[in-house]
Amino acid sequence: MTALSTCLWFATEAEAAARHYCAAIPGSAIGEVIRRPSGVPGTEDEVMMVTFTLAGAPVLAFNAAPPPGFTNGVSLVVSCDGQEELDRVWSALLEGGEAQACGWLKDRFGVAWQVVPEALPRLMQAGDAAQRGRVMAALMRMVKIDAAALEAAFHAD
Repeated sequence: MTALSTCLWFATEAEAAARHYCAAIPGSAIGEVIRRPSGVPGTEDEVMMVTFTLAGAPVLAFNAAPPPGFTNGVSLVVSCDGQEELDRVWSALLEGGEAQACGWLKDRFGVAWQVVPEALPRLMQAGDAAQRGRVMAALMRMVKIDAAALEAAFHAD
């Protein structure tokens, strides 16, 4: 069976990042913490890889120096069921990081995230061009996304 997963490359923070993400995102769990065996470059017995799931999706965090760094060119998207969940996930991921625009943030490890309500893709696939345009105009004024404001923009006359 063919499978797809995400690999995040850190210098030394793989385990801390994995634990932080699993605490922030519902339905997530640490799998294995794999330590560097002897004979492999790096300090023996330090964390080399961490396997975990984020909302059921498999992820590998890997420690190796120097990491190439993260950019907004690739981001992780968390789709939240309601505003309360979105607010909680946003706050947890943002801790020590930097808020950006339109539901984007950079976490304290430099990873780019999009934290979106389930309403956003639903509204962008529904209605007519004017409704979708109002949703996008509302979104462009937001940092953290307000699902009720998106719904109001969609239904405005």
